[in-house]
This record gives sequence, structure tokens and C-alpha cells, in this order.
Amino acid sequence: MLHSKFPMSAPLFSGTYTALVTPFQQNGEIDYGALCHLLQEQLEAKVTGVIVLGTTGESPTITHEEAQSIIEAAVALGHGRMKIIVGTGSNDTAKTIQCSKEAKELGADGLLIVNPYYSKPTQEGLYRHFSLIADTVDLPQIVYNIRGRTGVNVETPTLLRLAEHPRIVGVKEASGDILQMMDVLRQAPPTFAVLSGDDALTFPLLAAGGHGVISVLSNIVPAKVKQMVDAGLRGDLLAARTLHYELLPLMQGCFFETNPLPVKTALALQGKVQEVFRLPMCPMQPSIRQRWQALLDDYRLLPIVHMQEEDVRMRAYFPIAVSLP
Repeated sequence: MLHSKFPMSAPLFSGTYTALVTPFQQNGEIDYGALCHLLQEQLEAKVTGVIVLGTTGESPTITHEEAQSIIEAAVALGHGRMKIIVGTGSNDTAKTIQCSKEAKELGADGLLIVNPYYSKPTQEGLYRHFSLIADTVDLPQIVYNIRGRTGVNVETPTLLRLAEHPRIVGVKEASGDILQMMDVLRQAPPTFAVLSGDDALTFPLLAAGGHGVISVLSNIVPAKVKQMVDAGLRGDLLAARTLHYELLPLMQGCFFETNPLPVKTALALQGKVQEVFRLPMCPMQPSIRQRWQALLDDYRLLPIVHMQEEDVRMRAYFPIAVSLP
């Protein structure tokens, strides 16, 4: 029996979490009206929570002042209704601690801490990095393990050491290695959440005993992703599998080019955000964008074009008013 040496208890973070995009205006400034609309849409879909300032949110290009305003907006809308987890990780431990303290002061429910990129620390260095953050900041922490963007993998023995810390409560697994994920599930305490960081691996991970997903696709179809995850968590693997294969082409489409280019383009085609990125992110290549648009259209996810009208009829929305500094 899995985890037989541990008392049975549910992880703090399980379910569907959306790695939210950061919308920009045409002048490059943050579009807070669109941000609030996106947050409201996630609330209406009843996702468990959102991640702000993650990879999908183009966090490397967000200024310190902008980050604070984004957190404030998310907390103002989501507080008590969905969990607000903030990506505060960097390859500077001291900077990560400072940003994490600020996120706590602003009302965040948890932290997503990415592997220190570029520096390529040893496993001991990784252990000390995550541990010191957890020692210093009184918020639950999710380790974001993504070798492809950071150049380093948190190996299972290191992750199991980290799982002993009471504030390190889970991992976003984006290594792409399902065997590694199962190895963690086999050995970690049941209170430690193993969340998929790849939409296409969410169903296999749920079938293996995983606890949910931090999803890119749920920016576009949050209710469907939640439906799949909920089915998997309650043990209805047939329903979860059916939804997995229904959504699989969209999961793959979200990575036709580097994330977040496709997902943000999809939201722009839906009229929810501007198709604006901050360098080094840039618009999709036209041929790939056309392929992505056709797929979205096949799924009836785009506004209807009325040939007798001059413009595409976009779904209107009213930005939620939030007090921002």
C-alpha cells in the first residue's frame, strides 16, 4: 500500500490551478481591466486557484512595482474564493526571500518557487535554497521543477528531503518524466502534493495517484480542465480519460510555440486580451498561428464571424473594478 508509513491526510494544494497570463495594453503597460476579467472567469469556472507571476505570466519581464499590483488585484478578487499562489522564484535566494515576504504581506496563499535557473546549483545547493526560503517565509511553498527552462532537475532524493519541511507542501512537476513523478508519489508523504506542470501528463499523473495540475490550457477552457481533474481525483478514470483525449489536441496546441505565445494568442483571438508580448517573447510565426487558430475554431472556441458584418463579433465583458495603487 502506498504511503503506508504515513498518516492518511489530503495535501494542502490539490485540484486545478491556472497558470494565468499577464495581459498587456498596446503600449506595453499591464491591462488591469483584462486581468480582472480573466480572474473573474477563473472564479466562475470554480478552479481551485490561480498562479500569478509564473512562466505563463511572463514573469521575467514584470517589474517589482507591477508584480505588487498584480498580486493585489488577484488577492482582491480571489480572496476566500480561490487560492492565489505567487511565483516568486529566481536564481538569487536572497531576492526570492524578499519577493516571497512581500507576497505574504499582500495576502498570497502560497508560493511557487522555480529551480534556480542559469546557476545550475548542485542537489545540495537546491536543497539549501528551497529550505532557507521555507525557513524564512511563513507561507506554504510549491517547488517548481522544470529542467527544460532551468538546466537543473530536482532529483527525487532531494525532493523527498524537502518534503520533510512543514512549509514545503508540493511540487509542480514539469520535468516531463512520468517515472520520476511516480517515484515521488511512491515515497513522499500523502500530504505532499504532486501536481502536473504539463497539461498532457495530467491524466497519467492522476491515474498514478497525483493530485492535480498547474495548467496552461485552463486559461482557455478552465471548466473543462477542472472537470477532468475532478473526475480523476474522485477515481472516475473513465470520465477523466475521455476528457483527456477530448482536450489533448488543445494541450498540444498550447505548445506549438514557446509558452505563453499560443495561449495568449488564443485569448487575444477570443477578444479577452491584446496580442501583446514583452521581448524576448514575440508574436507567433504566421503559419503556426494560422494552424493554431484553425484548431481553436474546430473546437468552437472563437467568436463567430458574420460575413455580412465588417467586424468579428467579440464577446463583450465588463472589467471588474479593483482598487490599485
